[in-house]
Amino acid sequence: MSVVLLILRLLLAGVLATAGFAKLFDLPGSREAMKEFGVPGRLAPALGTLLPIAELAAAVGLLPDATARWGALTALVLLLSFVAGIGVNLARGRTPDCHCFGQLHSAPAGWSTLGRNLLLAVAAGLVVWRGGTAGAAWRSLDRLSPAAVVALAGGLALAAVTAAGASFMLSLLRQQGRMLLRIDDLEEALRTAGLPIRGTAAHKGLPVGTPAPDFSLAGLHGETVTLESLVSRERPLMLVFTDPGCGPCTALMPDVAAWQRDLAGELTTAIVSRGSVADNRAKSREHGVHNVMLQRDREIDEAYEVEATPGAVLIDQDGRVASGVAAGPDQIHELVGQVHPPTPSLVQMPGKAPGDPIPQFELPDLDGVQVSDAQLEGRNTLLLFWDPGCGFCQQMLPDITAWEGERSEADPELLVVSTGSADDNRAQGFRAPVVLDPGFSVMRAFGAEGTPSGLLIDAERRIASGLAVGAPAVLELARGAASRA
Repeated sequence: MSVVLLILRLLLAGVLATAGFAKLFDLPGSREAMKEFGVPGRLAPALGTLLPIAELAAAVGLLPDATARWGALTALVLLLSFVAGIGVNLARGRTPDCHCFGQLHSAPAGWSTLGRNLLLAVAAGLVVWRGGTAGAAWRSLDRLSPAAVVALAGGLALAAVTAAGASFMLSLLRQQGRMLLRIDDLEEALRTAGLPIRGTAAHKGLPVGTPAPDFSLAGLHGETVTLESLVSRERPLMLVFTDPGCGPCTALMPDVAAWQRDLAGELTTAIVSRGSVADNRAKSREHGVHNVMLQRDREIDEAYEVEATPGAVLIDQDGRVASGVAAGPDQIHELVGQVHPPTPSLVQMPGKAPGDPIPQFELPDLDGVQVSDAQLEGRNTLLLFWDPGCGFCQQMLPDITAWEGERSEADPELLVVSTGSADDNRAQGFRAPVVLDPGFSVMRAFGAEGTPSGLLIDAERRIASGLAVGAPAVLELARGAASRA
């Protein structure tokens, strides 16, 4: 029996020491748990602080034979209090967070929590009943100094904390494993539906410059189509990977038909699909697409490392991979834009139209001299919104400064509205005056949301054009300004 009592005392001391130390390191959580269990708000802070101290005192008292009964009695009182509190809350249909082991483990109190505390209370009651005597092997603890007893209790608590931490990590790993399996299932469902998976952009497909994998596939009319037959010395090839059951693929088909029709001289567009000939013929007739090839399963997708449909890859005139995998309609449109950049267009300023007066402004130039909109009277002006730290601005800088140097009398004068420091703007090399708009307040007053952008102002300080957004549109506006005058 003495061995059983020793085991029970060590078990109780380890549990209480772990709980006490964990709560001491998270006193706000311990106090909050008191409130959740129904302790009045005025008492909760004090009891939340005293509880871990009482648990540690009981753990230390359980170790020597002389104090084991008192330690067990303290533990019994604490455990029965826990049982009563949990039982009352469960009867009321509440499951407050027990905060039993601080941040090591905290979960809603339930029947399992109630059962655990009842078992521990039975163990404490047995030690109280039998006096806790553990025999000669344990009596040597009576000769330990108080400091040694505390050190031993700390060691046992550390071992218990380590065990609890290991258990917690094992539980976390199991949960993580379940989450990974669910994520795999979700990603597979997305791929089956033909939807791109965000966050997997690191997978770019085959390295650019490598020979494109060859293939020989059946067309919709019994013909055989090979990579060699599609590659042309005059234009690149874009392979579009689709599936007749993929919703986003179907939505993309009108655009594919337009590319095949309107960009035939710049780009060859071919479709690699799956499924039956009948399904693909129906899609082809519905949307007016051609150059459709059928793979047996996903062998060509896998050869080009295309993970979802719709996807696309560019192949250059030498039959080499010329792009990463474009996943989804947006990226496929961007891929087409690399071959055929969209024609720059002007957008209308919010609440403004050509002919309306421009917003009034007054800004300092690089020397601190104030420049106002009134000084634009009597001359046509290209207002350029700029940022020296903008990468697109820096790419455009050689072109806009070259236009500025070659500007004729018929062209508008340039006024740069920029952010950044005076020194950064001087380094840009503009001949035209540059005024500083640190908060972009003037830029936003003109309806511009980014840089580079710009618009024309006539000699009467009225809006003379839409807003050009992006370097191509701004340059087109500048170069065509004379014809607009």
